Amino acid sequence: MSLSVVIVGGLHAEARKATVERLLADVPGSVVLHHDLATAAAGTVVRTVRDATGILSAGEAPLVNDCACCALREDLVPELRRLADDGTTRLAVVELWDSVEPKAMAEVVVAGDLTVTGVITAVDPALLLPCLGNGDDLADAGLAAAATDQRTVADTFARQLEYAPVLAVVDSPEADDEDHELLAQLHPTARRVPVPGGHLGDPAGAPAPAAAHAVAPGARSALAEAALAGFDVEAAAAAQHPACALLPAEADAHGVSTLVWHRRRPFHPERLYAALEDLTCAAARSRGRFWLADKSDVLLHWDAAGGALCVESAGPWLASLPDAAWDMVPPVRRAAAALDWHPEHGDRCQHLVFTSPGLDRDGLERLLESCLLTDTEYAAGRDAWKRLPPAFDTLLEV
Repeated sequence: MSLSVVIVGGLHAEARKATVERLLADVPGSVVLHHDLATAAAGTVVRTVRDATGILSAGEAPLVNDCACCALREDLVPELRRLADDGTTRLAVVELWDSVEPKAMAEVVVAGDLTVTGVITAVDPALLLPCLGNGDDLADAGLAAAATDQRTVADTFARQLEYAPVLAVVDSPEADDEDHELLAQLHPTARRVPVPGGHLGDPAGAPAPAAAHAVAPGARSALAEAALAGFDVEAAAAAQHPACALLPAEADAHGVSTLVWHRRRPFHPERLYAALEDLTCAAARSRGRFWLADKSDVLLHWDAAGGALCVESAGPWLASLPDAAWDMVPPVRRAAAALDWHPEHGDRCQHLVFTSPGLDRDGLERLLESCLLTDTEYAAGRDAWKRLPPAFDTLLEV
């Protein structure tokens, strides 16, 4: 029997636990492998392996370089190989600790010559906006995976949510239409699978009995299908790269809006820098790629959540590369550029997406437009653009 691996993650711990319990109940021969990073301060990571009847084994893994996530990486693949060699396990459910991101773990498992058949982020829709609005450092929330972990709750949750092609959505009585619409707009391409039971309103957060949600003999539940459907780690990584990410489309429903802003003119660095705080706080989530006039060859990544913005270089625009270098660029990146190619500017563009309840679309568009080069500045040409004040150098650590 070959071993399939599904990764289940997310900051919503009770939703994650309910999802894991459903998989144990729905897939015969499944076990859950979990590394608890809460004990990292004491120098160890606690590993448990269990099935639907209870714990099968437990152990500790020492920290690696004072990093709990590094210890997880070192310990995960050998444990999965042991399960594969045992021959009795059909599905290994890797339940990630709260702040561990699925992308890194999926890549570790695949690099270990094991088969990831699914990546699922478990979500309680009622907690969606509170998580996206939480700009606290993980360390302050007791969720840091290493002493050097500088991530925030909001940006960690956003990446967990957007990387997974499947969202396990628990039946939360506190969630309303706005919450569900926000989830749909943030990740419109995701398969959303409802998970009965495990209501966060239950004091213990315990999943409902398996019999209450049984499927027909021989049939496979929607969650089990999602866990075993197959997963392409390279395609998933490409879908997160700012140059070819599958960003949300325009939408407006149940009080939630998504604004897609696309232009073919560069930003004035000083005016954009002055507007960063207002732009960052304008939406619960914003992301995309942008073009600064004084850095015309550099594709810049915009990634904002929880009132905090991360701006970083994502390498060169393809239009700035010599033809000979194109063969070194992944095909998906070339295809994405070709779909959006401009005769003068190539793939250089502004493509920013803002999603939020109560979004002031008109005000946001006016602010963004005011940051672009004026007609006179644009007509001056690229040599003049390069001489504009380099307002972003400190932010980019140039």
